[in-house]
Amino acid sequence: MAVLNSARFPATESRSAFDADEPRDDHQHRGPAAAGGPGSADAVPEDAPRPGAGSDLIATARAQRWEPAEVIKALFAEEAAGRARSMLASRRKAAGFPTGKTFDAWDPVASSIPAPTQQALRTLEWITRRENLVVCGPSGTGKTFFLEALGQQAVEAGMRVAWLRLEDLGVLIRAHRTDDSVTRAVSRILRAELVVIDDIGLLPVATDAAEGLYRVVDAAYEKRSVAISSNLHPAGFDELMPKTVATATVDRLLHHAHVCQTSGDSIRLTQALAGQGVTRLN
Repeated sequence: MAVLNSARFPATESRSAFDADEPRDDHQHRGPAAAGGPGSADAVPEDAPRPGAGSDLIATARAQRWEPAEVIKALFAEEAAGRARSMLASRRKAAGFPTGKTFDAWDPVASSIPAPTQQALRTLEWITRRENLVVCGPSGTGKTFFLEALGQQAVEAGMRVAWLRLEDLGVLIRAHRTDDSVTRAVSRILRAELVVIDDIGLLPVATDAAEGLYRVVDAAYEKRSVAISSNLHPAGFDELMPKTVATATVDRLLHHAHVCQTSGDSIRLTQALAGQGVTRLN
C-alpha cells in the first residue's frame, strides 16, 4: 500500500476544503500537397474544413481544384476523426459516469489532496501499472468529483472505465446468483481498465453488496485498477461488513494502492452558505 505522500508522488502540506496559416492565393491550386510546398506529405490543408463536414470538404476541394489523391486523403482523415469521436462517445456512455464532471471544472487549490499528488494521478500511469486508488475522507471534500474527473480523463486517453456504486454490486450479485453466472458478470465489468466504486461508508453494507465488492476487488487484483471513494479509511471497513469479507477485500485492495485522505469542511456546504450553490433570483 502506498499512501500518496511518498517519494513517487511527493507530498506538500494539505489544504483544508476539496479525451500561423500561410496566405492563400485563391487563383492557385491550394490542395493538401501544396500546403507545405511542393511534394509535401500534409494530408489536409490547414484551411480545410474540420472533420464531420464531408459535403463542405468536397465543395472546398472543387473550389480549390484539389487533385483526386488529395481529396481521398482528406476524406480518409475525416473518416478517422469521426470514428475516433464516435468511439470516445461510446466509451463515455458505457462508463456510466454520474454527472459528467471533468478537470475543466476542478479547482486544484480548493482540494486537500496535495497538488503534486493530483498531478501524478492525472498522468494515469498508475492505471497502466494496474495499481489501485483509495480516496477517503469526510463528505463534501471532493472525493467523487476527483475520481470522476480521473475517469473522464482515462476515457479520453482511450481507456475503458466502469463506474459503480455498492448498491449496483448488490443488484448484480442477486441477479446472477440464481443461475450461477456471477463470475461471468464480474468478468464483464473487468473489461474496463479502471473500475470505480463510489461512496462506500455512508450506509451499512448489505451482504450482497459486500460480496460484490469482494468479488470485483479479488478478480481485479493485479489485473485491473480499482478506485474507490469512501467516508472511511479501508481499515475501518469491518465496521460496515462482516470482518472476514472486509479483511479479505482490504488485503487485496491496499496491496498495490495509493491512498489519498481528504480533509476540511464540505465544499458543497461552504458554497451553499456563500450563496454559490444557486443562480441568484432577480
